[in-house]
Amino acid sequence: MTRSTTDEAAAPPLPSPKERRRLREAKSLTEQQVAEAVGVTRATVRSWETGRTSPRGRKRALYARLIAPEPKPKVKRPPMPPPVSGPEPASVIAAGPAPASASEPVSGSAPATASGPVTASAPPVPPVPAAPPPPPEPAPATPRLSPDEAFDALYAHAAPGLVRQTYLLTGRRSLARESVERAFQLAWHRWPEVAVDRDPVGWVRAAAYEYAISPWHRLRRVHRQPDAPPSEPARRALFEALLDLPPAYRRTLLLYDGIGLDLPETAAETEASTPAAAGRLEVARAAVAERLPELAAAASPAEQSELLHDRLGGLARAEHVPAPAPARTVRTGGESKARLWTRAAIAFAALLIGATALTLHTAPTHYEQPISPPERVGGVPPRGGPQKLTAQDLKLQKSLKEQPAHGPERLVPRIP
Repeated sequence: MTRSTTDEAAAPPLPSPKERRRLREAKSLTEQQVAEAVGVTRATVRSWETGRTSPRGRKRALYARLIAPEPKPKVKRPPMPPPVSGPEPASVIAAGPAPASASEPVSGSAPATASGPVTASAPPVPPVPAAPPPPPEPAPATPRLSPDEAFDALYAHAAPGLVRQTYLLTGRRSLARESVERAFQLAWHRWPEVAVDRDPVGWVRAAAYEYAISPWHRLRRVHRQPDAPPSEPARRALFEALLDLPPAYRRTLLLYDGIGLDLPETAAETEASTPAAAGRLEVARAAVAERLPELAAAASPAEQSELLHDRLGGLARAEHVPAPAPARTVRTGGESKARLWTRAAIAFAALLIGATALTLHTAPTHYEQPISPPERVGGVPPRGGPQKLTAQDLKLQKSLKEQPAHGPERLVPRIP
């Protein structure tokens, strides 16, 4: 049975994988609790939060309802006061209704009866409506940016800082710049997804960090050794302490103490659980504190975090890192690279199709039975033929070869 497109369109939307994990941890739910509530395994929930798979059907609706953020309480506004009616005329309030005259009928009064004259009542005074409030001034229309302009604005805002952060992560200036440019090229290729992300800078930062700490860079000669450390002793000690940490611990310390993310966001960006991220942070701080005595002398973890934040920021600002390329260069470079890979894929597909067609054309169209292996055949008589010549036979053969024309007379032709 096929699934209709209307059912797919009616499925509840889900946030990004990183946002799913943040919403779950904001509600203090574990992966096991979510798995039991939805009816799946814990590994399935983890794959949903890492983006490898997505829920469907009834499980998608249950999962979306389970991680949906709590609605904000509505603030009750006080009721609007009733409109204030205008004051009645002073003459009517002071004198009351005027008596009707016998000779002069009152307009709008009832006819007189035998019981006595009828007084005419004064017409009611309509309330004066309150003045309507002035219409609110229209908000200035925000100009809509094109995709190119929005990308350029994001690049100008985030690229310089990301290059400095990536330098602290890798210790290599050229690799830091290359990582940030590759991350922005990937963001441009997936711009519809990045433009609606809750944190576009975080999206690009995660891509840049993943590229920067890839172990494949060890095979490149230009990135095998880190750059020269700072000359100042305190910054040099911090720089060497960072590079001695494992990449995952270094990244956790940079995100939490350097950038200022909270622990759940740090865990989500490093694709680790919150307890694992907390453990990595403690180990990294202890390792750095061995190189920095002032960090070891801090009275509380909050003071350590503040001190590390200042030291990391000072190290990133003091070091000279290359400026990133212009935004237009990054965009066009990514597009040129995408076109090159597309053409290479098309050429490879055409080559594969041609080789397949040639094989089909030259391949045999019928089955040829293979030749059976040789077998020994019995019952065949021995091979006959001339035997070995004797000495007399060899002598006669030699004489015949020496005098080929001296045979019997009848065999020699005669010419007249």
